[in-house]
Amino acid sequence: MTTTIGKTVSRRNFISTAGAVAAVSGLAASSVSALSIFKGRVPLGLQLYSLREMANKDFPGVIEAAARMDFDGVEFAGYFDTSAKDLRKMLDDAGLKCCGTHTAMDTLLGDNFQRTVDYNKEIGNKYLIVPWLPEEKLNTKKAGLETAALFNELDEKAGEQNMRVGYHNHTFEFKKVDGVYLFDIFYGSTNDSVVMQLDTGHALHGGANPAAIIQKYPGRAETVHLKEYSATDEKALIGEGDMDWETLFAACETVGGTKWYIMEQERYPVSPMESVERCMAYLKKMGK
Repeated sequence: MTTTIGKTVSRRNFISTAGAVAAVSGLAASSVSALSIFKGRVPLGLQLYSLREMANKDFPGVIEAAARMDFDGVEFAGYFDTSAKDLRKMLDDAGLKCCGTHTAMDTLLGDNFQRTVDYNKEIGNKYLIVPWLPEEKLNTKKAGLETAALFNELDEKAGEQNMRVGYHNHTFEFKKVDGVYLFDIFYGSTNDSVVMQLDTGHALHGGANPAAIIQKYPGRAETVHLKEYSATDEKALIGEGDMDWETLFAACETVGGTKWYIMEQERYPVSPMESVERCMAYLKKMGK
């Protein structure tokens, strides 16, 4: 079974509704200490794409490394021909949970659907997240509605087996078509049970306010990708960029329904491992 990881670099402008921005800003401002209040409530996972080169050479070693860095779980971006049984043993031995898998759209279609579900049940995962779609699947209102309808069908099938289907955004979703953002065409037309895996870095890069998005779609951000964005440094680590982390965490832990934070670092100012370690150190400092 394979997965597809797609990355886009275009930037689009996205202006969140004034009411949502005000609500989230007030949320953080009114908290005595949002981070101390919510400390320890939401577990933290690592998207293994962050250590993709190492994973390609030593997949078990990457899982062990995640455990040593005190992550609670991992999200997969490929299985490297590992059987579900063996992968479950690797997770159990490391004391980690699977907090999601990035699985290509074609692995959820036709006969592949049940095979994907069975594999993920074996490794203890219920979140089947599509990490990327071609822009033509979302870049018009008609395409967005058709894609939303497909996700609703998959969501209903998955729900019958206690599984969840979701989508992970990039930047192009924050472009307007006929006065409506592509992101809103899709999520405004999908079932509430379709997981909105918000990638914070991509959203901010696209011009969006991540916390305001969570406020606008309460209860849907069950898994959130923690990724930094800096307008001046494309390799910025968590805590080194433009993200308002305290407001984001307050939104996740009051209205977002967030069950997992999942850290991801795609570019590296130092080695991939040291980059992940430094991101983790910042999150620990914030109480995550």
